Amino acid sequence: MSVVVIGGTSGIGLEVSRFFADLGDDVVLTGRDAGRAERVAHEIGARVVALELADPQTIADALAGIERVDHLVLTAIDRDDNTVAGYDLERALRLVTLKLVGYTEVVHTLVPRMHPASSIVVFGGQAMQRPYPGSTTVSTVNGGVVGLVHSLAVELAPIRVNGIHPGIVGDSPYWEGKPLDAVVARTPLGRLARMTEVRDAVVFLLRNGAVNGVNLPVDGGWLLK
Repeated sequence: MSVVVIGGTSGIGLEVSRFFADLGDDVVLTGRDAGRAERVAHEIGARVVALELADPQTIADALAGIERVDHLVLTAIDRDDNTVAGYDLERALRLVTLKLVGYTEVVHTLVPRMHPASSIVVFGGQAMQRPYPGSTTVSTVNGGVVGLVHSLAVELAPIRVNGIHPGIVGDSPYWEGKPLDAVVARTPLGRLARMTEVRDAVVFLLRNGAVNGVNLPVDGGWLLK
């Protein structure tokens, strides 16, 4: 099985990369930092491609060495704290380009190397449903991911395309150690989602042949309270 994980050097992307590498699958992970990507790939037994999604003109050349794709996971993210009052145009353009143009260009590049049973999972997030001060671009882009999933599922059929939208993942490198009691109190599960649980949801979406065009929240019921 050939699995490509865009943004597979850290966090949930690394969890996904390691899961399939441990199964003996041919895993290609990408990262912006070529040195870090090489180290991670060596550690888990994967191949590596240095890739900058925010520079979409370079994506096709970067992915030229990939010959077959059974599963594609687009998990690369960028943190953008950007309010309307203090709008940083450069940061906003970077995030919009990375998530919407960059993700789509990866799919465009790799679709000829897919087959009817291939599947794609695209990462969004719950900021589209529960915005916060500074989430202007993040909330907008994650809403765009919903539309992207629907569009790709129709256009690429029978290749399956699904989205996954985690809430706050408590043991992720970004959130670990931060004061999150208020979020936990609003989560019916009584705790936050874990990286392994988000990974398992990705695996489910990749493997279940009847699930298509779905945008799956993985947040412990956070939006219910």
